[in-house]
Amino acid sequence: MKTSNLIMLLAGAVLLQSCSQSSENYRSMNSESSDTALVAADSVSFNQAKLVKTADIGFKVKNVSQTCEKVSALAAQYRGMVTHHQMISESYGSREVNLGNDSLMKVSCFNTRADMTLKLPTEKLEEFMNKVSHMSLYVTMRRMDIEDKSFDYLTSQLRLNSRNELVKQQKSGRITLKDPMDVLVFKDELANEQVQKRRIDDAVKSSVITLDFYESNTVVKEIIANDDPTAYNIPFHSRFGLAIDNGLQVFVSMLILLTNLWAFMLAGLGVWLVIHLYKKKQPVVVVSK
Repeated sequence: MKTSNLIMLLAGAVLLQSCSQSSENYRSMNSESSDTALVAADSVSFNQAKLVKTADIGFKVKNVSQTCEKVSALAAQYRGMVTHHQMISESYGSREVNLGNDSLMKVSCFNTRADMTLKLPTEKLEEFMNKVSHMSLYVTMRRMDIEDKSFDYLTSQLRLNSRNELVKQQKSGRITLKDPMDVLVFKDELANEQVQKRRIDDAVKSSVITLDFYESNTVVKEIIANDDPTAYNIPFHSRFGLAIDNGLQVFVSMLILLTNLWAFMLAGLGVWLVIHLYKKKQPVVVVSK
């Protein structure tokens, strides 16, 4: 009985020692991972803060079309590019004045405005804004926002470092990903962090500015053809000559018609003479009062 108890105690001691060693190894791996993360965090350094600049300007100009050309040329001069450009002319009233039977003068009122989005080197942003402001008659709105993306960049860098460390451990055989879906998810996350870092770097390097400008309402006069068919007529002298000719043709037609009816006319004349002679032969009765 004592021997059995002793064996059980020894087995329990061995099991406890094994669990303790496993726990120690687990803590050692966690400690190593933590040390790696800390080293990665310490290795992340910035030459400059990750500041993202955006700007907006609203202003009035003399000519919207010419200003669009000047802004595009100025952006090219600063090694920038136009990413969006839209110009709209809206008519808010028109009137048509008759100039003759075949032409009209159309008077229209237009409101013209444009909006542009440009991407420029960040160090040239304020200089570009000043030059654009000088193109205007006056500025209605000017704004610049600066957003600090340093911590977002640091987060992406740390995540990228931890995933790179995982790749090294997988290559050395310390970690094995058996499920193919886990491998795909891991690769997607690694790619996302790389893209996020590049997106922040691009936003820091190149700033986005939005321009919204307009001009005074314009009045446009244009001569257009009259599209009403009923308004088209020939000149008066031509219509007068045609009227005489038409009247002569009607007279000739009536004369020809009467000529075609000569037999009926002759018969009618005969009937009239008979009636007239008959009435003439009848005695006249005088009634005395």
